Amino acid sequence: MTSTDVERPHAEGPPAGGPDEITRLRERVSALERERDHLVAVVDILTAISTSLHFVDILQTIARKLGETFGLDRCSIFLLGEQQDVRLMATYKDPRISNLVVDLNRYPELKRAFESGETVFIPDANADPMFQRMELMLALRNVRSIVVVPIRWRGTVIGAIFLRTERDGAPFSDRDVRFCQVIASLTANALRNAHRFETVLRAEKEAERKQRGAELQRIALVAFIRRLLDRYTKSEDHMWAETLLASAADEELERLVSVALEVIREEAKT
Repeated sequence: MTSTDVERPHAEGPPAGGPDEITRLRERVSALERERDHLVAVVDILTAISTSLHFVDILQTIARKLGETFGLDRCSIFLLGEQQDVRLMATYKDPRISNLVVDLNRYPELKRAFESGETVFIPDANADPMFQRMELMLALRNVRSIVVVPIRWRGTVIGAIFLRTERDGAPFSDRDVRFCQVIASLTANALRNAHRFETVLRAEKEAERKQRGAELQRIALVAFIRRLLDRYTKSEDHMWAETLLASAADEELERLVSVALEVIREEAKT
């Protein structure tokens, strides 16, 4: 047997699970982890906002949870004011800031979201034409990716959720944008419930105020009548004064007294 007859080992092919497959698996695992984080964030937000009916607390909770979920540079929630001005109501990392009027000219992405009513997604702010004249500002802010999702109520834009990542942070994906739209819908529902609660609360306080006012009026009326009667009974001629009244006048007085007593009884029922 010659050396050429010795069976040579076959050349080894690429191992199962090559670099491309490993990369795909890692990307899939990362996507699943992201979905898990999204679901956990939704549950946490629903749990948190269900314990409060004050809209400022609700907005602070949502901003904080979004900021923690994405590890954001900035997460803020804006609402449209009564004078059609835009106000910063809640922001991640600084809950002290609230009800601050903002200049939309400084935030073109926010302005576009309010005017168009559509979600604004900017994967790379430095390459977006919207920010061509704002390179220095973006550099100072260290901005990379931006998402602005309108908050709608009855078809009208009443606010927006603003999210921004730092330059060295992971950019937002399409899946992240859809998640933010879900959170915006939850925010709108929570604000609606808070608005209803505060409306009912104001109505109850107004009813209590009116009831208290009516009670004070009745007390004043009774006090006035008592003093009037006391003064009259001390008069020397009160004993015979009523005998000077004509029969018709006496009957009219009796009728008025009966009507007055009936009104007082009805008022006491309310």
